[in-house]
Amino acid sequence: MSDERWIQLRRDPETGIESLRAYFRGHAYDPHTHDEVLVGFTEAGVQQFRCRRRLVTSTPGRAILMEPGEPHDGRSPPDEGFTYGMLYLPAAWLRAQAERHGARGDLGFRHTLAEDAGLLAAIRGAFSAVHAGEGRLTRDQALDGLVAALAGVARPPAPATREPGVAQAHAALHEGYQDDIGLDDLAAASGLDRFRLTRAFKAQLGLSPHAYLVQLRLRAARRQLARGTPPAQAAADAGFADQSHLGRWFRRAYGLTPAAYRRACTNVPD
Repeated sequence: MSDERWIQLRRDPETGIESLRAYFRGHAYDPHTHDEVLVGFTEAGVQQFRCRRRLVTSTPGRAILMEPGEPHDGRSPPDEGFTYGMLYLPAAWLRAQAERHGARGDLGFRHTLAEDAGLLAAIRGAFSAVHAGEGRLTRDQALDGLVAALAGVARPPAPATREPGVAQAHAALHEGYQDDIGLDDLAAASGLDRFRLTRAFKAQLGLSPHAYLVQLRLRAARRQLARGTPPAQAAADAGFADQSHLGRWFRRAYGLTPAAYRRACTNVPD
């Protein structure tokens, strides 16, 4: 079975919300993470992805909910394909909007899939308004409906339970992701030996220290590209060896080249 795909990506410049509608048959994405809260739906077909250490299968009628930083991938079962829509809600924007609705700003989700007709309608309505570039009033009312629906199903994020030392390694990666940081550096920061640190880090965060570092760099480059930074500069600022290094990882994680993502977000030519 050969992989087939198409991707439509839009970005609302006022809210920073991205909307993606795509079709995949076969492999879609390697494991990756996002800064944003992800809410979406399977439009047609059968969509599968690993999230929270289990295989999730989504079909039309279900809402997809992911917290920032949750590792996930994407694929279709053999001989199947799927079309889906996804909104990438900036965490700061969602926090402010939720608090305006009297809800907690740090929304979390008990389940990755939800069978809730009202929630699904709110997601689809907001997606349609953002992706079609509707007027501000239409967009704002649809997004208000989405925030209210999310507040109704959300729960506080689960408290982090980390082995002593993993938190220090986690902080060291966030502080030094642009640098050529090594495992010995993380071990020194954590107070754990290299092997124990690697096992504990992956058990608690779902990614090895190196994979987590790559995701931090990808997310940093993605933020830069969305602001119009040229890919070569975004690669250097995020800690990648060069533009081609960024491009290989970016395509595997997001299905687009850095230049295509930048163009979709800014309309700036390459």
